[in-house]
Amino acid sequence: MLLRNCAGGVVFSSNNKVFLLQNEKGEWGFPKGVIKNGELQSEVALRRVLKEGGINATIISPAGRTNYEFFSVTRQQPVCNRITWYIMSTENEDYSIGEPDKYKKAGFFTIEDAMEKITYSQDRSLLHVSYLKYKEVMSVAS
Repeated sequence: MLLRNCAGGVVFSSNNKVFLLQNEKGEWGFPKGVIKNGELQSEVALRRVLKEGGINATIISPAGRTNYEFFSVTRQQPVCNRITWYIMSTENEDYSIGEPDKYKKAGFFTIEDAMEKITYSQDRSLLHVSYLKYKEVMSVAS
């Protein structure tokens, strides 16, 4: 099995909405990408949010980790992605899909709408925990 370390961002706007992307398979989730040699997890997460969503975000807290496995048709072997997540904030809800061949739709959604859209249960759990932490951090900061 191929093990890949990845990093991604759960991005909240100042209106308490969260950014989601829909991939070419119709699955809704968060921006993320593979960590390459010598890269910091946080740098990869910020870069993927910028590349996939066109969003300049700021990391406000670690969010935790998730893992998932799939069979890669192109590699002809199982793959396990281990993702380190960061809670991020952005001032506005401007975005642009940076990889239109990989992503069909995107946007900022209310937490309730996002919970209905997100494809995988572990991503819904990640959103729930991240939103609670986001509200806590933002209330302390103000």
